[in-house]
Parts: sequence; structure tokens; C-alpha cells
Amino acid sequence: MDIHALKRQGMTISEIARRTGHDRKTVRRYLNGDRVPGVRKRAEPDPFDAFVDYVTARLNEDPHLWVVTLLDELEPLGYAGSYQSLTRQIRLRGLRPACTACAHVTQRPNAIIEHPPGEETQFDWLELPDAPTGWGFPTKRAYLLVGSLAHSGVWRGVLSPSMDVPHLLAAMTTLLALLGGVTRVWRFDRMATVLNPVTRDLTPMFAGFAKHHGVQPVVCRPRSGNRKGVVEKNNHTAAQRWWRALPDGLTLEQAQASVDAFARRQDERPRRTETGNTTAKAMFAAERLRPLPPVVFPVVVAEERTATRQALIDWRGNRYSVPPELAAAKVVVQQRLGADTIDIATTSGTVVARHRVVEPGLGVTIRDTGHVAALEAIAMASAPPGRPHRRKERIPPGPAALRAAQVLTGTGQPVSTVISLAAYEQAAKNRNTLR
Repeated sequence: MDIHALKRQGMTISEIARRTGHDRKTVRRYLNGDRVPGVRKRAEPDPFDAFVDYVTARLNEDPHLWVVTLLDELEPLGYAGSYQSLTRQIRLRGLRPACTACAHVTQRPNAIIEHPPGEETQFDWLELPDAPTGWGFPTKRAYLLVGSLAHSGVWRGVLSPSMDVPHLLAAMTTLLALLGGVTRVWRFDRMATVLNPVTRDLTPMFAGFAKHHGVQPVVCRPRSGNRKGVVEKNNHTAAQRWWRALPDGLTLEQAQASVDAFARRQDERPRRTETGNTTAKAMFAAERLRPLPPVVFPVVVAEERTATRQALIDWRGNRYSVPPELAAAKVVVQQRLGADTIDIATTSGTVVARHRVVEPGLGVTIRDTGHVAALEAIAMASAPPGRPHRRKERIPPGPAALRAAQVLTGTGQPVSTVISLAAYEQAAKNRNTLR
């Protein structure tokens, strides 16, 4: 800036060089624009120059291409730089173009969607990785069905081991009871348990469930997930503020009580309306929710369990007995919504036990008297004869071991076997006679 200012004052290059202490050739390069202040010319060529064309072409083809994927493609071509160097070169050179196909998602105009009280409930699954093994889920994932009232933003969640249709309907039944009623519309994304991906019609069981509650299910259009932004934001809150800090050692019932308490605390969060500031709890008081049906929708929830060696299975925080023949075997537990009994069947579908369920999470054991008697009979019949050995019992070497030790030490006479050759001799004589 000083060199250009001095030049505008009419000074010559020699006078500017003497005043600034720079060489005349340096001053001339700055005045001609050959050099830029703060940017030094590399003493050697930049090795990344050879890869600029390839990187530019790949990012033009796929603007969302991961840099680590690009690094995997460049290494066989001779690129020896690191991941950090590659990201720096792409950023400084501006090689990644803006994706015009995706620009409308974030840059398009958004309208504020009005949600009258009692109009809409939004549902969505939240996948929770690394579920505790003590919950008895078939995989290491748990699922939280979140239901949010679109007007007030009040939400509740129900933990589930699966996202299939029976578990969806069972979780929705519990969730609607937590919310205290139903709205006119239920909104979902395009999940296969609600909408058949081939026919684009509601699945038969879910259609019957919606008809049972007298509501209208609505499925969002493709790439229009922001239409149910209320439940999406609540999912994000539940994942980052509840699941992320959930302590270890909780049972499934304790975790469900924890998410219930967390959701109720969220009812106190402030909300801004046209009439002023309020809370979600105050807006929930204005929700016009219709009462739940007097009868629960008939759906059977089935889950696979592995019986213990004591012929017991875990179900909702309690243990129930099975026939002793199924100890350590896989069984299927079935419960109808609203029923106070469970059926335990084999994997082929044969029901082998039925128990009256108790309150979940009590940790009690329910045994059938017939199962107890049969288990004791089998255990006694399979017990080995005689008394078992004690851990510190003295058992010195016996006669057989002492005889073997004498043979090894040479203090005893080894047993030898004598083979008579008379029969072989007689056979040889008869052979010579025949000749």
C-alpha cells in the first residue's frame, strides 16, 4: 500500500526503493502486479498442481464426494500428501463447487406452517445405538418412538426393541396414553410399516389401527421432511440431551421412566407466540384432544427370548418359567395388547406355557408348579451317581497308579506277554510234507 501511494505522489522507482529499503526490481514487481503482499512465491513447484485437474473433475462430477474417498483414489495415482493437506488444498483453491441440485433445500423460501390446537400429532422413530445388553433386545440397537403435538410441541417417547408393525402399534398405544388423547391427523414420514412402498397405500394393519382411533394418517411427500419439523427437533433433543447422558446399569423400565421424566421437564421450555411468551405446558392446556377408544386395538407383540438353564425367560423386567425341556433353548413370547397374560411358544409356534403377567420392572419370578416339579425330576435324574468331589478333598494315588509308577521306576516286574510258536512250526511242517 505504501509503494502504490508513493507512486501516486509522483516518485520514481529509485526514490521509492531508497525510502522503503527494497530492491528496485521488487518495487517494480509490486507496481506491475506480479507480486501480491503477504504471498510468497514457492521456491519449488507445488506437488499438488499435478492433481488439480483430477480433483476438479471429480468434485464437479460429485460435489458431495468425501475427501477421504478422494484420498483413496489419489493414492494409487501417486499422491503422497495427508488427509489434512488435501482438505487444505481443496479449501484454499476453491475446488469444491456449490451443488445446485441441493441448493433449493436450504435456500428455498419456507412458509410458517400453522398448527391449530388438536390438529396434528407427528410420529418418528429415533434409532439409539449401543443399547445395554441387560435390556434383552435382539440387537445392540434400541428404538424410541417419539410423538409430538404440532401445536404445543409437547412430546413423549416409548422405547421399543424393534420397528416392525406390531411394535409400532404397541408403542403408539402407550404413547397416546402418555399424551392423553388423539388429534385429528397423524403425520409420518414414508416408513414401510405405515406406507407400502410399492402400492403407495397404507398397510392393512396400520389402516385398521388408524380407523380404530378415528384419525387420518398423513404421509410426508418425498424430500419434504421439514413438514414434520416439530418431532425432528424433539428427536434431536432426546438424542443429545437424554440418550447421550443416560447412565449405565439402568433396566429398560428405569430407562423408560427416565425418558418420561425428561419429556415432562421439556414441557416447561419457553414458546413464543403472537400474543407473547408462554410455555409448551401452557399451550398444551389449549390442545383439544379427543379421548382414546375404550378398547385397545387387538395386536399381538411377539419377541424371541432364550431360556436360562433354570428354564426361565425375561419379559418386561420379570422372569417366567417354561417347561424344563426348553432350558437354554429359544422361545417366542407373545402378548396381546391389553391382555394380562403372555403365551410362550416354541420357534415352530406351539404354545407351551401361559402366565399371568405382573407389573413390569418388579424383578419377580413367576413359576408354574408343574414346571418346578418337572425341572426337579430332570435335574435329579441327570445327576451323576455318588457324591460329588469336594474342592479340597484328599485323593492319594490308588493301586493302579502305584503299579504304573513301579514299572516306570523299575522297582516292579513289568508284565510280559509270551506267544507260543508251536502252531507256526506245525504249519511249516505240513507245508513241507505236501511238497
